[in-house]
Amino acid sequence: MATTKRTPFVPCVAHHPGITLGEKLEELGMSVKEFAIRTSKPEKTINAILRGSSSITSDMAVAFENVTAIPARFWIQKQQNYNEYVSRLKREELLVSSLAWSKLFPIAAMTTLGWLPKVRTAIEKVDALFRFFAVSSVSAWEDYYYNQQLKVAFRISLSQTKNPHAISAWLRQGELQAQSMSVTATYSPDLLRNKIVEMKALVPDASANMPVELQRICGECGIKLVFTKCLPKAPISGSTRWIQNEPCVQLSGRYKSQDRFWFTFFHEIGHILLHGKKDIFLEDIEYSGSEAEKEKEADSFATDTLIDRRLFAVFVAEGDFSRASIKSFARYCGTSPSIIVGRLQHMGKLRYDVHNELKVNIELSY
Repeated sequence: MATTKRTPFVPCVAHHPGITLGEKLEELGMSVKEFAIRTSKPEKTINAILRGSSSITSDMAVAFENVTAIPARFWIQKQQNYNEYVSRLKREELLVSSLAWSKLFPIAAMTTLGWLPKVRTAIEKVDALFRFFAVSSVSAWEDYYYNQQLKVAFRISLSQTKNPHAISAWLRQGELQAQSMSVTATYSPDLLRNKIVEMKALVPDASANMPVELQRICGECGIKLVFTKCLPKAPISGSTRWIQNEPCVQLSGRYKSQDRFWFTFFHEIGHILLHGKKDIFLEDIEYSGSEAEKEKEADSFATDTLIDRRLFAVFVAEGDFSRASIKSFARYCGTSPSIIVGRLQHMGKLRYDVHNELKVNIELSY
């Protein structure tokens, strides 16, 4: 959910305390040199304060109190008010300079989904984005999502992706969802492997309760499973990463058919088992080198987990891909006909317009 809209307090005007000090010295008929001597402060420092180019410190405020009979807390508060006023003005300038950056995000969709609060002005939209990402500036966002300055938390640069702004928003929402979720166990590879049979048993289940059950099983082996609606220009079906030392699988439900959903899910589980904590993996992104190899390994894991390779080879060799044969083989394997049809289509054994009536869609609750 979006955070509550907060409008920062910006005072209409706040004067530097040097103005008040100058008025007081005039009232007292005291020169700058005399005031400097009485307060044991350098004359150039007092002049800098009177010009508004230097600040009154707590130590100075106490010294000023004795000479002016004005409490130290007055001078301290006056300086704090002025400092905040100047900072707020600088902040407004930064927000204005960030307007072009904010227009690169699908703000309307993010607002509709409740990720961002409803605001009226363009400046408020920029501020809402900064709060959503928990950053203070565009450069901070770039350091995190582009330049990998915090490699212990975000080990992938989005600079080479086609739509980095929308993708970063999708990832951030998943991070927020994961942070609000608790799991009932500490992750271990053995615990996960023991739970895979239980996960596979849900494959034929097309009920609305299946995603909830899958989240429960994942939680029992220390994995956070979150469902995050796909954003425009962020065609991501899934992601795997470690958030606060806990594995997190994020699925968008971009592909609703059982075969695509479960392949993506077990692909992400493969990353957790095979590749550990070192990387972030985004599905539907083209990789090269060692990252491409890891994607292939996760593909093989998902393929072998969903259907026994040897049994499927025998089924394919027999060549009977009728509806009845597919349904019978699915029952024998304890899986869904959607999985079999999807695999045959992917292999080119069936056209993509054949037996789609056997494919079941999965609806996720976001």
